[in-house]
Amino acid sequence: MSVFEYGIYFVVTFIVSTVFASGGVGSAVALVPIFSMMGLPLNLAKTIGLFINSASTIAASTINVRKGLVDFRFALPLVVSVLVATPIGAWLSQYVSEVLVQWVLTAFLMVSSGLLIFSRREAKAAYDRAWVMLVLGGVVGLVSGLVGVGGGTPILAVLLLLGFNTKKAAYAVSFVIPFSTLGGFFTYLGFVEMDWHLLATVAVASILGGFLGQRIMQLHMNAVQVKKLIAIILLVLSGKMLWTLL
Repeated sequence: MSVFEYGIYFVVTFIVSTVFASGGVGSAVALVPIFSMMGLPLNLAKTIGLFINSASTIAASTINVRKGLVDFRFALPLVVSVLVATPIGAWLSQYVSEVLVQWVLTAFLMVSSGLLIFSRREAKAAYDRAWVMLVLGGVVGLVSGLVGVGGGTPILAVLLLLGFNTKKAAYAVSFVIPFSTLGGFFTYLGFVEMDWHLLATVAVASILGGFLGQRIMQLHMNAVQVKKLIAIILLVLSGKMLWTLL
């Protein structure tokens, strides 16, 4: 891969990571299909996507923890469930056909987009029982490990549907996702040949985008507009993947 190509991956990763971090979610849900469309093997795209989510959300959650914005009692059940489920999904992916994984990823994008569009704007009722968080994290972790994304977008969308405040949910999700994505990343490394130069390039881009997006969320974020922008991006990507599959 040439220096110019690495530069393109850097710019794409930085832009997407900034947008998604400003909504409090990891960017792998968009970057995995984008990288695949740019020519990367799907398993390599998934592995890099998981690492990107780790890098960008660690940067964002560090700021949130230092500022005391994370509700740990609320986030810990999600951490436990995704930490267990995501590596299981990643391990299973090597026994599932690539076409089926692409279909699951397409559905994942569509569902995530729909949840973001139709979730409530205002907090009404918060179903924060531990078992609800455990089930939510387990299901999303299993699927996200299979398709190589962090699962932040659907977790955030479901939390909004359950009535949680947008920023409280976003801060919790940004804290939870590194635990799942790192587990999935190391699982994929067991059977994927890594391009370490590309990984380093996009990791730097995602960290910078994560910091910038987090600052935007804290200082200038219009939650509804960011949510709609992310949903539109996911719809466009799912439409492109669906067209390719058909």
